[in-house]
Amino acid sequence: MPLISLLLAALLAQEAPAPPSSAPQDDTPANQGQTTTELQLPVSLDKIRAGLEATPPTPGLRGLNEVPTFKVEIHEKGKPFTLEELIKNMAPAFKAGPVPAGGVYAYELNRVTNNAVSNPLTQPYAAFSQPELLTVLVENLVGKYLAGKAIDAVSSAERAHAEAQARDEVHRAVAEYCAAQPYGGRGIEICNAPIQ
Repeated sequence: MPLISLLLAALLAQEAPAPPSSAPQDDTPANQGQTTTELQLPVSLDKIRAGLEATPPTPGLRGLNEVPTFKVEIHEKGKPFTLEELIKNMAPAFKAGPVPAGGVYAYELNRVTNNAVSNPLTQPYAAFSQPELLTVLVENLVGKYLAGKAIDAVSSAERAHAEAQARDEVHRAVAEYCAAQPYGGRGIEICNAPIQ
């Protein structure tokens, strides 16, 4: 293949006309006719010169007078089409409950290897007797339902006390400011406002 392209290039080089020599030419009428026949161009150099001379001046920076346009698009998340996407999207709805001590796998291993009938003392709450389990139950219920309300009451009382202290501190600071102004702060709006 390279040999064919080289032969083709050699043939084209032999058939191409020789470029005009750079030797000076005399301005005889015979030579002028020969020059015009050699330089038969598909375009007119006079038209190109006229076009270059008549080019309008280049405009300034483009876009200075344009008003910017902003586009906001909202794309709704598509419905899941595969089972994996459906499960992945619903995963937060299937949260497990509290994790047993040692993890889920250790709990399952204990449940399988230690039958509740043949090994009752290896079960999770086997260390407690019936009255102790009742005590744990009552403590948890009291902690869940009453302790939250007691903590809320204490925290709201602390908040009210802190707000009252902050209000008193602001009133003292305003009173000191007004006392330091000429004429006791008459004409200043904050000094004339009633204390709440």
